[in-house]
Amino acid sequence: MRKVLFIILCVIFATPGYAASLINDTETERVITDLIAPLAAAADIPDGRLRVHIVGDNQFNAFVMGGEDVYVYTGLLTQIKSPDALQAVVAHELGHTIGGHMTQMSDRMSAEMLRTMIIQALGIGLMAVGGDPSLGAGVLAGSSGVAQQSMLAFTRDEERIADDMGLKLMIRAGLNPDGFVQVFEQMGHMTGALESRINPNRINHPLTAERLNNVRAQIEKMDSDYIPTNAPTDAQRSEFELVRAKLIGYLDSAENVATAYPKSDTSDASLYAHAIAYMRGGNLDAARTTTLALIDRAPDNPYFYELLGDVEYQLGHYDDSVSAYEKSLELTDNAPQIETALALVLSERNKSGDRARAIELCKRALLTSPMPLTYWVLARAYDDGRADWARAEYYHMMGKKELAREYARRARKSLKPNTPEYIKSGDILG
Repeated sequence: MRKVLFIILCVIFATPGYAASLINDTETERVITDLIAPLAAAADIPDGRLRVHIVGDNQFNAFVMGGEDVYVYTGLLTQIKSPDALQAVVAHELGHTIGGHMTQMSDRMSAEMLRTMIIQALGIGLMAVGGDPSLGAGVLAGSSGVAQQSMLAFTRDEERIADDMGLKLMIRAGLNPDGFVQVFEQMGHMTGALESRINPNRINHPLTAERLNNVRAQIEKMDSDYIPTNAPTDAQRSEFELVRAKLIGYLDSAENVATAYPKSDTSDASLYAHAIAYMRGGNLDAARTTTLALIDRAPDNPYFYELLGDVEYQLGHYDDSVSAYEKSLELTDNAPQIETALALVLSERNKSGDRARAIELCKRALLTSPMPLTYWVLARAYDDGRADWARAEYYHMMGKKELAREYARRARKSLKPNTPEYIKSGDILG
C-alpha cells in the first residue's frame, strides 16, 4: 500500500522580513471561545461577535483588535498555568478596548497585522513550509518559524488602567480574579531577574511586581462573599489541558513533549501529545495505537477521530480515514477544516461518488471559512474548467498573482460566460 504524507498548506501574505502565523484549529478556537464567552457578555459584546484567532508564535502574549477579535499566541497557550489565568490575560486586553486605548491605533494595527499574516492549518495535519501541492500529497515537516515583533506600544498608565478594568470585567463576568495573580506570578518567575536590572521609567509597561501588588490590593478590597459563579468547570479545564497538549504535540520537539508529559503521566492530555508527536516523527503505528486508546476512553470526542483520520490517511488506509473523519463530523458541527480534510482523502481515494462528495464538502467549508487548502482540494475534485478557477482562487489566496491570473485566464476560456466561476475568474483578472 502506498504511503501518503498529509498536506499542510502554508499561505504566505507576509512582507519580507516580517511574519506571523494564524493557526486554524477548530478544537483550539472553540475551547478558547467557550472560556472567554463570559468576558464577552460582561463587556456587552453580542453573542458570536467575539472571534478567537490563534497566533503561531512562542511569545507569552495576546491582544485584542477592533474590540471583537482576540489574538492569542501559542506561546501563551502552551505556557499559561490555568484557564483562569488565560481569562485574566484576555480580560486585560479587553480592558484596553474598554479604556479606548485602541482608538488611535486601530487603523495602523489592522493594516500591519493583516499584511503580515500567514494562514496555516493545524487541525488537519502537520505544518509544512512552502512547497507546491501539485507535486503530490504534501511534505511532512515540523512547525514553521515566525518572526518576533511587538504590535502594541501602550504607556505604563494605560497598562495600569487595563489591569484595573480587566479585573473589574472578571468580577462582572463571575470569573476568578485570582487568575490575574496567577499570570503576574508566572510573569515574575519568567522576567524577574531581567526586570531587576531595568529602569522602570524607561519601559512602557509597569514592572510585573508592581502590577502583582496592584491586583492583590484590588482583590483584598472585594466583598468577602464574592463567588466566581462562572469559573471554568472541570470539563472546561480538561478541554483546556487537551488543547495545550495538542499544541505542544504539534509545535514542540519530541524531547520537549517527553519532558512535559513523561511516560508516567497516563492522562488523556499526555496520550494526546504523544500521539501527535509519534505522528510527527513518522511512527504512525504508535500514533494509531495511542489515538485508538484515546477514543476508547472518550468515544464522543470528535477531535480524537479527526486525529485518527489524519493518521490513517498517512498510513494509506483511505477507507479507515474516511470513516474516522465522517465520525468526527458526526460528533461536531460547522467544522470546515475537518470537512476539507475529508474532502482531500476522498479526492485521493477517488471511488465512485467520492469526487462529488468532496466538492460538496469543499463548497460547505468555503461558505464559513475560505481557506486556500479548500480551493486546492476543490481543484483536484473538479474535472472541467472549474478546476482552473479553483486553482486561480488558491494561488490568489497564496499571494501568487501571476499564477492566479494564468489559471483565471484558462478558466475563462473553458467556462460558459456568466457562470459563477467565470465571473469570479474575471474578478481575479481585475
